[in-house]
Amino acid sequence: MLLFRDSVTRKSRNRFPDLLAFPFARDIVPGRMNEPTDGTFQKLHELAQNLWWSWQPDIRAIFREIDPETWSLVYHNPVALLQRVSQEEIGRRVQDLEMQTRINQAHRRLQSYLHGGESWGMVHAGPILARPVAYFSAEFGLHQSLPIYSGGLGVLAGDHLKSMSDLGAPVAGIGLLYHEGYVHQLIDENGWQQDLYEPIATPELPVEPVLVGEDGAQARFSVELPGRDVFLKIWRVRVGRSDLLLLDARDDANSADDQALTARLYGGDQETRIQQEILLGVGGHRALGVVGIKPSVLHLNEGHSAFALLERGRELVEEQGLEPSEALREVAAMSCFTTHTPVEAGHDRFRADLASSHLEALARGLKMPIDEVMALGSEHPGDPNAPFCPTVLALKLTRRANGVSALHGRVSRKMWQGLYANKTEEEVPIGHITNGVHVRTWMAADMYSLLLQHLGPRWLDRISHADLWTRIDRMRDAELWEVHQVLKARLFAFARRRLADRRERLGLARPEREPLDPEALTLGFARRFATYKRADLLFQDLDRLDRLINHPERPVQIVYAGKAHPRDTGGKALAQRVANLEKDPRFAGRIVFIENYTMHVARQLVQGVDVWLNTPRRPLEACGTSGQKCILNGVLNCSILDGWWAEAYDGGNGFAIGNGEIHADPEVQDERDAQALFEVLEREVVPLYYDRHANPGAQSVPHRWMARVKRAMRTLAWRYNADRMVMDYVRECYLPAAGGDTCRMPPA
Repeated sequence: MLLFRDSVTRKSRNRFPDLLAFPFARDIVPGRMNEPTDGTFQKLHELAQNLWWSWQPDIRAIFREIDPETWSLVYHNPVALLQRVSQEEIGRRVQDLEMQTRINQAHRRLQSYLHGGESWGMVHAGPILARPVAYFSAEFGLHQSLPIYSGGLGVLAGDHLKSMSDLGAPVAGIGLLYHEGYVHQLIDENGWQQDLYEPIATPELPVEPVLVGEDGAQARFSVELPGRDVFLKIWRVRVGRSDLLLLDARDDANSADDQALTARLYGGDQETRIQQEILLGVGGHRALGVVGIKPSVLHLNEGHSAFALLERGRELVEEQGLEPSEALREVAAMSCFTTHTPVEAGHDRFRADLASSHLEALARGLKMPIDEVMALGSEHPGDPNAPFCPTVLALKLTRRANGVSALHGRVSRKMWQGLYANKTEEEVPIGHITNGVHVRTWMAADMYSLLLQHLGPRWLDRISHADLWTRIDRMRDAELWEVHQVLKARLFAFARRRLADRRERLGLARPEREPLDPEALTLGFARRFATYKRADLLFQDLDRLDRLINHPERPVQIVYAGKAHPRDTGGKALAQRVANLEKDPRFAGRIVFIENYTMHVARQLVQGVDVWLNTPRRPLEACGTSGQKCILNGVLNCSILDGWWAEAYDGGNGFAIGNGEIHADPEVQDERDAQALFEVLEREVVPLYYDRHANPGAQSVPHRWMARVKRAMRTLAWRYNADRMVMDYVRECYLPAAGGDTCRMPPA
């Protein structure tokens, strides 16, 4: 039995009897891409090499039908599929006229998408954004087969690139190709998270080397680190019309330790972390020059890439002869910064001695004393021993900075007010652009087909128009309910397979009752397992939870998923508490934990549960986009009034936990919020879901519930999508920055 039926090789079972390997293991010998012998194979190859397929269900279906078992085994990765399945077998599978027609149509659609006519970006950005935005991020969540993301920050970056592509706004993403990816989670017999890393077989990923020069060698360049140069290779990922450049330190000229700098996302100690950030920022900016991209705007997605600003300044000093102060003003004028972290402890702070030794090369290039460069990243520039904070550097060297929700903008202005002398909190120049999600990535194909009938054939072109979504009210409740029931059944089948695989791996007996009741109200909770997110808020009163879960007429069940960071023992303890609750006879089969949270797992949950729980300790959730994904699939939110929900909730488009009040004592806050959560579930959520007076019976339609679902879709879907988010960035950040606005930096 495989650990994850859709993701693990049979070979790996012999290597890890207790902790089975992840799909892209070193014992997978990557084959050579089947060389196309006719147009059909060439078209399949071109489709596989552009991640546009990741938000096109009909194209994914083509690859799945070529070989369903292999498709599952390679984690829904068409590049790996075309390598694993023989050319002869593919030929047999695609020889019928219908399949050839589907492949031809898909290829024509891709070409039309890539080279089509007028786009929103062409009309509204025009010549000002003729050169692409350079979008730096430490992680990108594009698809589960490219595991270079850990959570919301990366998924947000992936959605940003996809919507930039859809809108026709030019962008080049810059990140690192982590050749061991992010940690894979296995839950052991004690419920504890075991961390597993496995090398990724790069030839099986939808990436391609960037080739330069007459000999067509892979592009490479170097970045200075203390005492040596580190060489980086450049890979390209095609994301529709967008490009993503990924840097890879696996070069023979590098030591083993330096090659490991691009091994793991968020791995290693402080020295590893600052070196990764220099490779991302400095190396990322140099990579743009190597491939011939001169960006119009630099956009930093969180502070990890802030060193790109210093590299751009160095370039202006050395190549254009600008004075350092003038160069840094130019850098700030063309740069934007998005912060995602509402707690001080979440921002990197490097020891002064560590930072100064790593910044000496940049200081020389900038023709600035090292202490002045250090002051740019210091909250206390007069103290030579003060730590260096990349977030501070980003705030000082960008003209436009924003949080990712209205509440987060307020929190950020308060947090960083000390950087802006003589400014009140309200005057601190940090605004907000609330995050959104990429609709086609997160909306189930069944839901998309239903909306196609009611919103029109080109509804995706107008998803950010409020009037479009008023047509939701014309939809019959039964239509929407039936689609949701299909998605719910699909989630249950997926969850049961995963649970069965874990039981078999651990040698556990089959449960007495089948996990998950298809007729019960199903809550979902899936996100990074950090303690402030309080996955265990309902566990403060297990007797009350028992009464809620096992009500004889109105039962409730909860599906959990989420990873803790490998060094976060508090988060691991939280995951253990959730996982072990499955063993309690009162909750067996009604509280379940799905291990190894990925984008694939996330899609199943946001599409299939009835209610999405979000229980952060306010105001520590910067935005929280998982609930936005639920809205697209007819799932209601039940959330603390934090992040995006604080501005989105209107009293009738979901449910609120508490009233937004904050207590100084976290324990008191948790007690109050747990009480509020139980009350909203018992008094509002459960009664409304089971209100079937007009047509009694489990399969009847709960019309009052569906009215709330429709209201949620009508009032929220047009606002909290990535197209609206990107449009806001273009209008409020990119166009002014590309136009070369002057700026006044806060003092160092």
